[in-house]
Amino acid sequence: MKTGFHKYLTVFRKQRGYTQAELANKLGISRSTYANYESGNRSPDFETLERISDILNCTLDELFGRQREPETGNDKNPCRGYADMVCESTAPYRTEKEKSLRRSKRKLLIGAQDFRYLRERNAYYVDKTQFVEQFLDSWYQVTLITRPRRFGKTLNMSMLAEFLDCTKDSKALFEGTKISRSEVIDEINQYPVVFLSFLNVRGDTPHEMIQQLAAALRGEYARYSPIIDEGRLTAEQKRVFEENYLCLCQNSAPEAKAGCLTHAIADLCQVLEINYNKKVYLLIDEYDTPFIAANSGGYYDQVRGILAGMLSSALKGSRSLEKAVLTGVQRVAKENIFSGLNNLIVCTIADPDYDDCFGFTEDEVKELLAYCGIGFTAAVREMYDGYRIGKADVYNPWSVSCYAARRELQSYWVNTSENSILKDALGERGRSFAEDYDRLIGQGTVEAEVELSAAYYEKPGDAALWGLLINAGMLTITEKTDENRYRLRVPNQEVWKAFRELTSYYLQVEEEQISRMLYHLQKGEMEDFAEDYRQILMKLPSYHDLKSENSYHMMMLGMCAFLQRAYKVESNRESGDGRADLILYSKKPGYPSLILEFKYSKNTEQDLGELASGAIRQVKEKKYDAGITGEVLYVGLAHCGKNVEIRWEEGKSNRE
Repeated sequence: MKTGFHKYLTVFRKQRGYTQAELANKLGISRSTYANYESGNRSPDFETLERISDILNCTLDELFGRQREPETGNDKNPCRGYADMVCESTAPYRTEKEKSLRRSKRKLLIGAQDFRYLRERNAYYVDKTQFVEQFLDSWYQVTLITRPRRFGKTLNMSMLAEFLDCTKDSKALFEGTKISRSEVIDEINQYPVVFLSFLNVRGDTPHEMIQQLAAALRGEYARYSPIIDEGRLTAEQKRVFEENYLCLCQNSAPEAKAGCLTHAIADLCQVLEINYNKKVYLLIDEYDTPFIAANSGGYYDQVRGILAGMLSSALKGSRSLEKAVLTGVQRVAKENIFSGLNNLIVCTIADPDYDDCFGFTEDEVKELLAYCGIGFTAAVREMYDGYRIGKADVYNPWSVSCYAARRELQSYWVNTSENSILKDALGERGRSFAEDYDRLIGQGTVEAEVELSAAYYEKPGDAALWGLLINAGMLTITEKTDENRYRLRVPNQEVWKAFRELTSYYLQVEEEQISRMLYHLQKGEMEDFAEDYRQILMKLPSYHDLKSENSYHMMMLGMCAFLQRAYKVESNRESGDGRADLILYSKKPGYPSLILEFKYSKNTEQDLGELASGAIRQVKEKKYDAGITGEVLYVGLAHCGKNVEIRWEEGKSNRE
């Protein structure tokens, strides 16, 4: 679909005073790549789009020409401002009623994470204000909610802060929402609130992280600094506040700033309680981001004590706390932060608490797409649905919103920080995990023991890694089979794309090479497929144990993550008079079904070509193609170490 993105991009860049080279440098890409964006020859992915919108200080809707309205102009050309630079023809005449309707139509502010910003601009909002009522009705003083990235955590926390904060007047923002019809609405703007976001606390060094933590706290100290002059605090309390604020603002030594950080949140809560004569609500969004970043950066042990001390003093030692809620991808530093906190509840993916507050239900998706003039289809469900949170079935909200904007069924959801942990973990795990992982890739489902309440890098093990995959949104739970045992599955086609990257890393083979090999297989270009397959075998690291027929079988099974959209994959499933190694049932017209049979010999004198032909005879004699209709490709693969011969035959099966 053609858009005016490249033209709006050019306008915004020029308005902000950047050259193409300067903006490309800020984006970390080449100037030629960026130039192709402005010429319309290439389109950036959504991660790059987000960075562009941040740098140019505009929304994604504005970059696609869907946010700002043209200013009033003359009858000859109503385009003004940046719009007149991209208007290709004079706009058609509209009646005043049509103009009014257009102005009143709510926009999708994709990427907006501030509730007030979104509501004041009359943007389209999927109402999740039930989160406020559920939180206030909760019996727990401290709640940790773990959800995948881009599932609405930051927007919900911003909404909760806006509702509670006694320094704000937020009633108009909640008009017409679910919470406005609840008795809880009487509690709006009644409490002191400390709202911290650690979303961007991800420094490359311990010093950078300490500075970023200080910046996050400094914002709340600055917001409340006027209360110092209201006369309700003692001289000692004023001194503590001012010393903390000064330390957070100054570029002091890391040791001094680290000492301040450990008690700054608790001190602020105490000051607020005294000033407002009410206990404080503490909200910390993406609290685990610093832990994940420090682990990825290799300095986890250097900042762990600071992070643990800061959160521990605020959550366990503060008598000024009314309630606290934290959000993140996973639970971390359990023994340092949460031990002794008897009133903590951890709401994981498996728990019913807040299950409909994060992610879109199918009804919400249908309503959103209908509002945008897009039909809801089975393809949308297959691409973005599939998450099970508690008792609710939900869609990925980021992906659905991006689809509504771009109208293209693409993969928009990327787990960058979690993927670095997953990649490292896959390289560390043993054969037991590898077998279950291969089974997951081949069948789309697996049963495993799962640890949901511990971070993998603090408690490494198979159960914790499965838990990380679930918490990161890579897997979802279908049922609980026993204590700490669950049946898991890949949620949807979008996530399968992420598994392609993980599988490529796991096999230490470039993703493009695997994709190219399987493309040739689907197209029946067998000479090219055979050559690519040989090259992949030669590149496999020595730790990939190629000592049996099953090892080749499982290697290919792992690569089938690349084929999930076009094929239904079956491994070692009984078919005809035996069990076929690998059957790929075509789901798309024009693609043949595939039956792959693997053979192995330790004898270097073995005729591998004859062995591969024998594999095809076995497939046909044992009727492994039972249940397949239409075109089928029989493939025999015979191996001896990294040597391989491949034979194939085309056929047409009418068996049922």
